[in-house]
Amino acid sequence: MSSATETHHASAASVTARDIENVERSLVDASARTPVLFFYTTAMTWLILATALGFLASIKLHRPDFLTSCKYLKIIGDSSWFTYGRLWPAYMNALTYGWGCMVGLGTGIWLAARLCRVTFRSTKLLVWGGILWNIGVTCGLTNILTGNGGAFEFMEFPRGVAMILFTAYTMIAVWGVVMFRLRRPGRAYISLSYLFAGFLWFPWLYAAGYLAVSVFHAPGVIPAVVNAWFAQGLLGLWFGSIGLAAVYYFIPKVTGKPMHSYNLASIGFWSYALIFGWTGMTRLSGGPVPAWTVTASIAATILMLIPIATVTVNYAFTMRGALHTVHTSPTIRFVFFGAVAWSVSGIVALIGSLRSVDRITHFTTWGSGWTHMMLYAFFTMTMFGSMYYVVPRLVGCEWLSSTFIRLHFWGCAYGIGFTCALLLVGGLAQGAAWADPGQNPVDAIKPFLVGRTIAWLLLIAGHVVFALHYLLMLLRLGRPGGEPTLLGHTEEHA
Repeated sequence: MSSATETHHASAASVTARDIENVERSLVDASARTPVLFFYTTAMTWLILATALGFLASIKLHRPDFLTSCKYLKIIGDSSWFTYGRLWPAYMNALTYGWGCMVGLGTGIWLAARLCRVTFRSTKLLVWGGILWNIGVTCGLTNILTGNGGAFEFMEFPRGVAMILFTAYTMIAVWGVVMFRLRRPGRAYISLSYLFAGFLWFPWLYAAGYLAVSVFHAPGVIPAVVNAWFAQGLLGLWFGSIGLAAVYYFIPKVTGKPMHSYNLASIGFWSYALIFGWTGMTRLSGGPVPAWTVTASIAATILMLIPIATVTVNYAFTMRGALHTVHTSPTIRFVFFGAVAWSVSGIVALIGSLRSVDRITHFTTWGSGWTHMMLYAFFTMTMFGSMYYVVPRLVGCEWLSSTFIRLHFWGCAYGIGFTCALLLVGGLAQGAAWADPGQNPVDAIKPFLVGRTIAWLLLIAGHVVFALHYLLMLLRLGRPGGEPTLLGHTEEHA
């Protein structure tokens, strides 16, 4: 045998399965670069807008005259754009449909491509779907700020805008179906189950909700019932599924440890899928709806202890022996924070669903506190962690500064922590003041509202730092590729 042949066989033998996997991952990342970065970039834009709207709305709650006499508002000719009744729904929809859906779809597409090991042959449909989605959100927010929004939570966009968003989502989600059909054989991943369940749940929730409320105009209390089911499902079945898919993917990936138990993960997924959809009627406790529907939702909220326990045990035992990664890995720091927030939000939802507690907290800031725990403390923090992992693999350089990452984390962690605590405790104080004729509910809640505005300053600082850091990555001004930008010295897996 010639020396050339021996050299060829030796080099072929040196190629390991890990080398092949790394090449496959690189090809998948390269094919997903354009759509994922497009979704991330537009999501960042919506996050900055939502931050501004949320800050203004928080001020208006304790300073209702803020901006009403501002001479610069004459430019737009109508100061009613900046009333609380328009700022708050505009903020929630920008955070939900602008930031949340865009960053969730971007992360979901990347995770699905990685887990299915499928490369994109053409991304035009994805990008055009994203463009159409952003047009729809822009039109929807314009309608809200001009006084043409709807009256139901998370359904304030007009019917025409809802049709635009549904069409855009269909263009994007078809890629999920294609990837699932073309996935390469191999081990099953619980993250993939959450991803594609979420991809299917969203159109069902969105179409059924808008058809019942805005198209067929269901009579009586039915629109309120549908809206409660839709709002709860949007937070739990859509954002919850994308967030949990990220938790189940990134914790084992970065720590280098397999998930503690796949059986527990399966129990958690199926119990979550079967139970959570029944929890929405707790929003209507004490309202003019059949009492059994609220009771069933309370029972379902209590049964949510099953997925809460299984998911919590799974990520906690997986992190056992790897807790040092919380101090060193940006991805784990944000994702672990989000996972803990998800577990806590389940307990808060259970406590708030009890009739004895709901009598105090209904129509108070308690509900807003739980919503922010799900939408921000859990989902948004998890998505931040996902972006810290995904973006360097798409742009070819590492995050520039570990100091920026620390500032981002602590600003957002303290900001959302104080916000949720003030909203929950403030809700208890507000409800107790309503029940006591000798107290003024406005005076009881005002200190908590002022505190929330101060907490917003921390969120603003965190978001501005992250937006600047992300812009530097897009401009390829980060550190050259190689070792990831960590908060300490450790190894982060590819």
